[in-house]
Amino acid sequence: MDFKSNKPIYMQIVDFCFDRVLENEWKPAERIPSVRELGVQLQVNPNTVMRAYEYMQTEEIIYPKRGMGYYVEELASKRIRSIRKKEFFEEILPVTFHTMDSLEISIEEITEKYNNFKKTEK
Repeated sequence: MDFKSNKPIYMQIVDFCFDRVLENEWKPAERIPSVRELGVQLQVNPNTVMRAYEYMQTEEIIYPKRGMGYYVEELASKRIRSIRKKEFFEEILPVTFHTMDSLEISIEEITEKYNNFKKTEK
């Protein structure tokens, strides 16, 4: 966790959990670490982890089983991508567009760089 970041710690925990799901470390219908376990692992207060878990429950990423812990929802990856895509379009892209404009970078230059990136990724 980046304790100097402006992003709340519980949302950093959410990001950490989202990454585990997207990287398939936490699979659908599998149990995830308990609030206490994740608190110890990330060296944060369990109450902060609980807040992250409550957020993820609201977004239907995880669900509780009474007395057994929390589990990954079947459609968690799809929902996470949707949440992150919305965040990208609303928070990251406007800043990127502003930077492009101030540096006079054209969309064609970006497209070329993106295409080169995709080629090297394969």
